[in-house]
Amino acid sequence: MSVETWVDRQIREAQERGEFDNLPGAGKPIPGKGQPDDELWWLKQYMAREKLTMALPTSLQIRKEVEDILTRVAKERREPAVRRIVAELNDRIRAEIRTPSAGPPLRLAPMDVDAVVEAWRERRKQ
Repeated sequence: MSVETWVDRQIREAQERGEFDNLPGAGKPIPGKGQPDDELWWLKQYMAREKLTMALPTSLQIRKEVEDILTRVAKERREPAVRRIVAELNDRIRAEIRTPSAGPPLRLAPMDVDAVVEAWRERRKQ
């Protein structure tokens, strides 16, 4: 066999026959090109393709809700709805304190409903 290996020859001949023409993705940029290497790229692609999500532990979900409470209640028009939302979140906080779930500890106290309502009122004035 010459300098051209058998594999190279097979590829060249297939190209000449046009077998690589009109393949899906032809002319499009290579996904992820120019991005830093990620060891878990295959896992992330699999999860996106299969529409899988990873649920956070309850304590982290609650922490996120506490951080976002003012944004969430800003959509409400009436004070009783705001109080209900905060009360429900406080119930979840108390339940997590009583019987911690798997994951990091919560380390949060129930929220002051009146303080959240006052902040809600202030944001509505703006």
